[in-house]
Amino acid sequence: MNMTSDEPSSDFMFDKKILQGLDLSKYGISFKESERSPTEPESGILIRPLSKHDFDKGYIDVLAQLTSVGEVKKCDFIARFESMKKAGCYYLLVVEDTEADNGRGKIVGAGTLEIEEKFIHSCALRGRVEEVIVDSKYRGRRLGKIILGLITELSKSLKCYKTTLECKVDNIAFYNIFGYEEDPEKFMQRRFRD
Repeated sequence: MNMTSDEPSSDFMFDKKILQGLDLSKYGISFKESERSPTEPESGILIRPLSKHDFDKGYIDVLAQLTSVGEVKKCDFIARFESMKKAGCYYLLVVEDTEADNGRGKIVGAGTLEIEEKFIHSCALRGRVEEVIVDSKYRGRRLGKIILGLITELSKSLKCYKTTLECKVDNIAFYNIFGYEEDPEKFMQRRFRD
């Protein structure tokens, strides 16, 4: 069963309506066919909020192409999904190939916008871009650009005073397209586990 059209809105991380009307043309992303949009860029491809049913559609497998995900059981996925949804500050997007797996659908891309509430800048919001990935078999189809464009415009529409990300040096030019600039401050981290 393809859950995309039949899923209740409560099954999604956030209301997909907030993605409507986000303009990506400033990033060179346009759609020739009038029925195409950033959330339906090609036939059989949807970009939408993460659903609690996406564990079965390979969401974790896509993330594993980006980084180590460890062992994530379905019950763990659903518990984390519900926790993140309740927090109201996580906007996880997925790219679904609705025709894959005999029409059951498969997650082939993802990206996350996290919103931090701040006291600085007059109690402003800060956006953080995380975990942007497109399945290796689906690259070269502008899906990564569309995900990042949607995340960037969503952070702007949510009134973030700034949106930041960390990336590999090889990806800097890609992120520059969307207005992200290198900051002279150095990113530091301390890992407590892999």
